[in-house]
Formats: sequence, structure tokens, C-alpha cells
Amino acid sequence: MTSLDRPSNPLAERYASPAMMRVWSPGFKFGMWRRLWLALAEAQRELGLPIPEAAIASIRAHLDDVDLARAAELERELRHDVMAHVHHLGEQVPEARGVLHLGATSAYVGDNTDLIQHREALGIIRDRLVAGVAALARFAREHRALPTLGWTHFQPAQPTTVGKRATLWIQDLLLDLEEIEFRLSTLRFRGVRGTTGTQASFLDLFDGDGSKVDRLNTLVAAKMGFEQVYGVTGQTYTRKTDAACLMTLSGAAQSASKFAHDLRLLAHLKEVEEPFEEHQIGSSAMPYKRNPMRAERITALARHVIVLTLDPAFTAATQWLERTLDDSANKRIAVPEAYLATDAVLLLLHNIAGGMVVYPEQIRRRLLQELPFMATENLMLRAARHGGDRQELHERIRRHSLAAGARIKQQGLPNDLLDRLAGDPAFGLEPAELEEALRPELYIGRAPEQVDAFLAEWVDPVLARYPGATTEATPELHV
Repeated sequence: MTSLDRPSNPLAERYASPAMMRVWSPGFKFGMWRRLWLALAEAQRELGLPIPEAAIASIRAHLDDVDLARAAELERELRHDVMAHVHHLGEQVPEARGVLHLGATSAYVGDNTDLIQHREALGIIRDRLVAGVAALARFAREHRALPTLGWTHFQPAQPTTVGKRATLWIQDLLLDLEEIEFRLSTLRFRGVRGTTGTQASFLDLFDGDGSKVDRLNTLVAAKMGFEQVYGVTGQTYTRKTDAACLMTLSGAAQSASKFAHDLRLLAHLKEVEEPFEEHQIGSSAMPYKRNPMRAERITALARHVIVLTLDPAFTAATQWLERTLDDSANKRIAVPEAYLATDAVLLLLHNIAGGMVVYPEQIRRRLLQELPFMATENLMLRAARHGGDRQELHERIRRHSLAAGARIKQQGLPNDLLDRLAGDPAFGLEPAELEEALRPELYIGRAPEQVDAFLAEWVDPVLARYPGATTEATPELHV
């Protein structure tokens, strides 16, 4: 069977980064299994078991030369993936055959590697979030005071600024970053537990010395970079960990999707667009099109991440007693795909945020079209201060607004509300007052100052904690 006859995985071939793909690669997984066997043998020797130094040295020399073809051949014969790799490594290091996997069960390498993959992948996602925040912060700072029409229910509402809107996107991502940091700070190692989590085999190895069993657990965890281990386990670590991590990924996908949906709406309004390259084609049939394809890809991939949270949730809910194996096949698919897809989503977000195109004149034109309606409250208050009856003025504005709105919707004509108010003697407005009423800056409240304060108090401290992520170049997309 050739590659043309096999299904492809778009997440690996088109969307995810090499860094994230490496975490979920066979080389990383099986290399980590060997490192776990090395850590176990080293710790057992340190605690007094008669494990030759030559055996440990031989394992250390073969951490990254896994022969996948030979391992697959052994698995077809043994029908057991872990034992296939135990036998394969034993063939490469015959002097260590007698001490490989000593006292351990398959979950020792399988589950601990899963947790290491969570740790490594969460770190990548964390840095992706920070890079996206940094790019959006630059955008927010640049456009902090650019007035734009606000929307509620996608109907015209009180003006805001382009930069203030960007802070809403950033705030969601910062909340996701808090979740990632929490997951990383509380992620635990399964440790050295034995077949059903009782550590019986290790207690036997150490002639009933429970203190040495505890020390073994701590030593191996430290060698693998973990400060915490689960208080208890069955054969596996609790599958609630997978469910929690994927729910955290879902949060990041939700935030990115919201950003992408907003950008698609703004692109329709011709106010803000994603980057569009010189030779990029928007449509095979309509050469003039500039489709927001990157934002659309975010929403597509984010949807997949959000849906994938159901898999580990059901897995955690249906585990039996000390363990069942109905988790394994599902985990192999759901967990890596959630990380690969989230990685792709955040790469896209960073790419878009680093190159968004703003059209100030189009933004101003739409704002001025709606601003007369929003200016009426100020004009009513001014007229009332000059002796007008507020209730009568309110009614006059209501009638004039309906008439102006009908003119816009039914005849496609410009908004003439202010002309109508100027011609109404009840308002007594001077031309200069009308001109002043149409200054967009009067209606954006404290938006520019809110942008400054938010960036200084909430964003800059985060960016200072992760300087490497903030200097990351805007990623190039595969396709």
C-alpha cells in the first residue's frame, strides 16, 4: 500500500506545528518509555537493588534508537505493545534484559508518558496563547483611540474604539492562560505504583521496606521532572486529568473562535480584515473575493476541539474499578488531536493578529451614518437646558428618528436626522452645535484610557513573565 492509498491526517500534514507534532510522535513516546525504564533502574540501584551499572549505561546509550519496524513485528507476535518494546530494548541491551521493567506494569511507561506529553503540550499551548496576546496587545495599543461603531445583537450600538474591542479578545485569552498555568502547576506524576496501585511488587523487591517504596516513587518522579505525584492510583492515573486538560484546551478554542467570528463580521463590514498575501486567491470563480479563510479555519478547527472534550469526559465517567481498557483506543485519538488542533488554532490567531488590516475611513463612514441617532440624547439635554420640555423633545426626536430611519431603509438615502432636528424650532440648534455633535470622540467614553489601563495592569505583567513567547515571529502557515 502506497501513501496515495492511505488516509491522511490534515492536522499533522497541514495545520499543526512541528513542535506539537513531535510531542505526539512515536519517537517522543517510545523514547520517553526508555527514559522511564532508565529512571526506574537508576532509582532502584540507588536504593540498593543489585542492578549493574553496565546495565544502566547500556539503556542510557539506546534511548533514541527505537526500530519501529522491529517493535511492530514483535507486537504482532506478542499482541502487547509495551512488552513488544521491552523485548525490543532487551535485544539491543542484552546486559539489561533481566532488570528492564522490574516490578512495573504497562501503565508505568504508558500513563507516565501520557502525563509528560500533557506537560510538554500544555507548555506549547501556553506559549502560543502568550504570543497571540502580545500580537493583539500591539494592535490594541495602536488603535486605542480609533472610534468605531459598537454592536449589540449585531445592531448599531454606542461607539467604542477598535483597540477597546481588541482588549475583549485579549481578556478571554488571558483567562485561558490562567487555566493553562493552573493545569501545569497541578499536573501530577502517576509514579511507580504496580498493577493495581498497591505497590505490592515493589514492596516485595525491597523486602517489605515501605519507606524505600515511597522513596522510589519520589526519586523516579524527580528524575522525570515532577514535584508532585498522585496521592493514590489504581492501575492508571485518574482519567479526569485528560478530561480536565481537554476542557482547558476547549476554553482556548472558544476564545479563538469568538475572535475569528468577530473578524469575519468585520471583514463583511469592510472595516478590519485578516492578512491577504500578494498572490493569494480568494475564490476559483470570483477573482475579486477576499474571503476570511484563516478566520474560517479557526472556527472549523475550534469546533473540533470543543467537541473532543466529550471523549475524555465519557472515558472518565465509565472507567471500572481499578481500570478497564476501553480508554486506550479513545485516548490515542482524542487527546493528541485536541492538542494538535488547538496548536493550529492558536498559530492561526497569532498569524492573523500580527497582520490585521484596518480601514479607518470605512469605519468612520459607517459610524457617521449611525451617529446622528446616538447624538440625539446629547442634543435633547442641551435643548432642555435652554428651556425646552424634555418629554416633548423626546417625542419629537422619536418621530424624527423614525422618519429618518424609514428614509434610509426604504429609499437608500443618507441619514438626515440632524437636518430634521435643525429645522425643528423646538431645539433651537445652531450649525456649530450640530457639527460639534458629530464628533465621534464624544461618544467613546473612557475606551482609550481603558485600553491603556488594561494593557498596563493585566497584559504587560504576563508578557514580562514569558519574554521568549512575546518575541516569537508571526508564524507562516503551511497552507
